[in-house]
Amino acid sequence: MASFLSGLMRRLTGAGSGNGASPAGEAESYKGYTIIPVPHANGGQYNTAGLISKQIGEELKEHKFIRADTHGSQEEAARHSITKAKQIIDEQGDGIFG
Repeated sequence: MASFLSGLMRRLTGAGSGNGASPAGEAESYKGYTIIPVPHANGGQYNTAGLISKQIGEELKEHKFIRADTHGSQEEAARHSITKAKQIIDEQGDGIFG
């Protein structure tokens, strides 16, 4: 499971790409989805961002999101990212996978 989550985080953060995003908390399960908070560093602030994933049949579906909301700390942004991901799931369900 740890390598699975590590792979998800690498895909979201673009490991080595210098995009300013880094996992900032533990993955959280919610209604069959996995949420990983990945706040995006932006000029001394952090944007709300994360990865929502769900295994559907044989395929792992993923939805990356980033919002304009800014926070003074990575921890605060991570908490808000979890909250925002839950809202996205509640509003859109599997429709987020397009």
